[in-house]
Amino acid sequence: MWNKRADTRVHEVDPYNAEPSPAALAAESLTADDTFYSRNHGPIPDIDPAQWRLTVSNGRGATRTFSLDEIRRDFDEISTVATLQCAGNRRAGLIAVRDIPGEDPWTQCATSTARWSGVALADLLRACDVADNSTDHVEFIGPDVSDLATPPQRYGSSIELSKAMSPGTMLAWAMNGQPLPRLHGGPMRVVVPGYIGARSVKWVDSITVRESPSDNWFQRVAYRVLPVDADPDTAGPGDGISLSSVALNCDFLYPDPATPIDAAEVLVGGYAFAGDERGISRVQVSTDQGATWMEADLAQPQGPWAWRRWSAVVPLDAPAVELCARAWDDAAATQPASAAELWNPKGYVNNSWGRLTLHRDRGQTTT
Repeated sequence: MWNKRADTRVHEVDPYNAEPSPAALAAESLTADDTFYSRNHGPIPDIDPAQWRLTVSNGRGATRTFSLDEIRRDFDEISTVATLQCAGNRRAGLIAVRDIPGEDPWTQCATSTARWSGVALADLLRACDVADNSTDHVEFIGPDVSDLATPPQRYGSSIELSKAMSPGTMLAWAMNGQPLPRLHGGPMRVVVPGYIGARSVKWVDSITVRESPSDNWFQRVAYRVLPVDADPDTAGPGDGISLSSVALNCDFLYPDPATPIDAAEVLVGGYAFAGDERGISRVQVSTDQGATWMEADLAQPQGPWAWRRWSAVVPLDAPAVELCARAWDDAAATQPASAAELWNPKGYVNNSWGRLTLHRDRGQTTT
């Protein structure tokens, strides 16, 4: 479905929500279209690029409308490598602590990285006479209507104007050098590097500068970390903590824990991502539940908004070895040890240590 790989894990068909296998995600540093995870809240729009229009309201009574050809003709093209990560990435680890009804059990693969090409959002906003020194917010609305919202409404979100004007935030029309696929927001989507994927609105056709965050249900009610004892079905606007920056995260992508290993040591690896413009300074791996740590090798950075791939050779000196991985960012922050410390009723922001259990020889393998 949707030209995805056969090993894609589909959580829902309608709306279509799916993530790649760890092996597929590990294959390349840039994630191909057939591998990139997909998070949707309603039917996938089918938009003719020639008919698409973007309306921009500058918050002071002036509105402009752009076609795709006009944007491509009148603004300089930029290209940015950026990782997008679902706020529910690694939710399966929280579900293992305590059930989270009604939410998809994303594993560690609800994250992907691409080279996005388009126009700097700041350039478009300045052309609409938007000043970049205010405390306003920028709202994005797409055409996809979601029944998940109360009442049903078009999907929307907002970010601070300062983030909208910052380098890297863009309107993208291409992904890895090809026209943006319909499933991933074509013909035009927002890309907000370092923020949860929910803020990078797909198929965007309306941008509004406003004094306060968007009133859209997905901004005011959804994508918020609620207190442990809260009822998500009765949570109202403004409850909990609104999500924006991605929390420092790290997990394994290989080897496959279902395959017993006939060796005394093994190469393991995965990704680390810090969100915003924070960099990954180190990744460490432990074979003894965090009593001691070894340093992993880091791949070269792909830019300030992209994940960092890592690898390490670790010993397998027992029939079953549980590995742990943690990252440190360039502000010396690291990750909490346990998913139990982070459980919340919507299952967001599981950035606990990555864990992987490997078995030697013919032992049974679990994760």
